[in-house]
Amino acid sequence: MASGSYAKKLIYQESPQTQIPPRATRPLSSVKEERETTKALPIVRPPKVVDEFEEHPLTRHLPWLRPFVVCMIIGIVSILVLLSAGVFQRSGPAQLMLSTNGQVFPIQVGGTLGAVNVWQKSNGPIPPKKNITAQTGPYSVVGKPSLSVDFMNQVLAYYHSPAAGKAQALYNDGLKYGLDPAYALDFFMHESTFGTAGVARVTLSLSNMRCVPEYPCHNEGGGYAQFNSWEQGFEAWFKLIRNLYIAQWGLVTVDQIIPVYAPSSDHNDVAGYIAALKHTVDTWHAGVVHVS
Repeated sequence: MASGSYAKKLIYQESPQTQIPPRATRPLSSVKEERETTKALPIVRPPKVVDEFEEHPLTRHLPWLRPFVVCMIIGIVSILVLLSAGVFQRSGPAQLMLSTNGQVFPIQVGGTLGAVNVWQKSNGPIPPKKNITAQTGPYSVVGKPSLSVDFMNQVLAYYHSPAAGKAQALYNDGLKYGLDPAYALDFFMHESTFGTAGVARVTLSLSNMRCVPEYPCHNEGGGYAQFNSWEQGFEAWFKLIRNLYIAQWGLVTVDQIIPVYAPSSDHNDVAGYIAALKHTVDTWHAGVVHVS
């Protein structure tokens, strides 16, 4: 059999392509062009219907809301009235003062730790900030003794004082601190009837002095300084009046001292206290032991 280049070869003929005529319709524009020409339709919202007769949301709360607001206003006004009354009706300084280190002491003994230390750590009269004259006015506590030791002992014995017979200590303290001991005896009478009444029977204090760091504190009625003897309590009063009230604050008369010593904020009758002290010392200066 013949083979190779002489062999019969099958020849495939490609059928001629038939040309398809273009469509009769118009050509479509591209998607991009269509997007560019398309515009968003406006959003049309339905009109809101307002009901002029519709109930307000707070209307249903009015039955309790109005009384609540009125009560709040009344409460605020009442608080302001009470605060203003406490501030403006106080005739003397506040009973308490704050110290820089947070400690609080009654104004009677100085108010601040620094003021308390000035007088309680002193031993004898300290130089005053201002000159002190021997007689600065009526009922001045500054001056020489106006009562004798014997007369003061008679007073203490007459009232059955547990400090009877100790008038010499009062007299000596008066000379040491430049104060008239008649006023120390006067304070002693009006604070505790010469140690026969109240907490002074325990604290041995001439003046019912409030607690201070130097002495133990007897915790009764707010706290009072506790002394080891009547003599120690006597000198504490002289130190307090001379080295704080007079030397630091310039208070020398009964009228000046009492509003601070026994302030109305501590439920004291300041005017009555002053009048009682004056009446008592006048009675003794007249040579009468019994004070009516």
